[in-house]
Amino acid sequence: MPTHTIKSIKAPTVQLLLTGNELMTGDIVDSNSAMIADLLKDIGLGVTRKVTVADELALLVSEITYMASTSDILIINGGLGPTVDDLTAQALALATGVELKQHPQALTHLTQWAERRGAELNTPNLKQTILPSDCHIIANKNGSAVGFFVRYKHCDIYCTPGVPHELKTMLSEEIIPQITKNLPANLSSDITRLQVFGIGESSLQKMIDEQLPDWPSEIDLGFRAGLPLLEVKLTTNSQKGLTLKAPWQKKLVKVLGDHVVAEIHGKPKSLAEHLLEQLQQQKIKVTTAESCTGGLIASKLTEISGSSMNFEAGFVTYSNEMKTKMLDVPQSLLAQHGAVSEAVVVAMAKGALLKSNADLAIAVSGVAGPNGGSEEKPVGTVWLAWGSIDNIQTVCLLLPYKRQQFQQFVAAVGLDLLRRYQQNLTSIPNYIIERSFPTK
Repeated sequence: MPTHTIKSIKAPTVQLLLTGNELMTGDIVDSNSAMIADLLKDIGLGVTRKVTVADELALLVSEITYMASTSDILIINGGLGPTVDDLTAQALALATGVELKQHPQALTHLTQWAERRGAELNTPNLKQTILPSDCHIIANKNGSAVGFFVRYKHCDIYCTPGVPHELKTMLSEEIIPQITKNLPANLSSDITRLQVFGIGESSLQKMIDEQLPDWPSEIDLGFRAGLPLLEVKLTTNSQKGLTLKAPWQKKLVKVLGDHVVAEIHGKPKSLAEHLLEQLQQQKIKVTTAESCTGGLIASKLTEISGSSMNFEAGFVTYSNEMKTKMLDVPQSLLAQHGAVSEAVVVAMAKGALLKSNADLAIAVSGVAGPNGGSEEKPVGTVWLAWGSIDNIQTVCLLLPYKRQQFQQFVAAVGLDLLRRYQQNLTSIPNYIIERSFPTK
């Protein structure tokens, strides 16, 4: 039973101001506002207003003045660079009635940034150090332009870079923690996040509509689309919602079944991380035998520190010759059934297990396209084999995606099938039900 309470209290209002001619002309698609809103939602805050303006000083000053007077938190994105159309610092200084000065902390950051790259500072670079006189610096680990913070009347104003990876780090490590620290003590939002694989948003919503038609309004159910994992969020800001949340979460997990990979506590993990955690606990070693994915499954495993404890070798056998030479796949099987066949992926899996002395294997062979398909094996056909030497399981799927998307999804399916195998999960995943390809 819940041991804490949620008291009703007004949350701070948040507005976003995005600046850039490229955003107005469509040369750049705005993904930053979605990123900002998503991270704010994790701490129980929503965006009430979003405005995008061109790089025009008068427009910026006008919007900053209005938005700062009608919000508690204003996040300004873009306009921190070295060129003449980067106007955020100047506009903010005019709107708040302060001078522009060279900020020593910004200068130190820029100097060190240039030294690391062997570059010489020039006048355009130094423009990034001329900031409103009363601002506080927000560190930028990934770029030349620092962010900065100004408290103006009742509004906290955060100025952030437009480069997405710079913005993401600044938000996650600097701004979101600061906003969280400043939230009212009695403001609380209870959030549960589930990682789900193998069900798309529309299918998931259909399942909920049909099986949980009376979902309570006190619990906000949201989806964060992602590849390959989908995130499902249950959020409540009321005591009644908190009371209802545990039993309704249990009902939801029952509907989603084994598609739920994990409940997230802290930073989300990848399918490969979840699998490796299982393998480490049981001291199990895994190997891969890949054709159509070109080593992508092995790559997803080895990008994780410590994976060598459970993954010692993988095999990329793209040609028939290499399938025979590296994995001892009989030429007769290849001649009789073709590379994209159940017999061949089983032989690939067994060959990888024997060559690597691993406990588990995943083998894949398919037609990634856009060429190479046939009536019997159209583009998107893939055979997968997985398991231990004495228990190899197989499935054939038809995944009519573009080449890279096909490879990514096959790799994810391979990792998920191993996850299910290790957990002794016997339910049939949705992607097999929907994408199984009938074979002769």
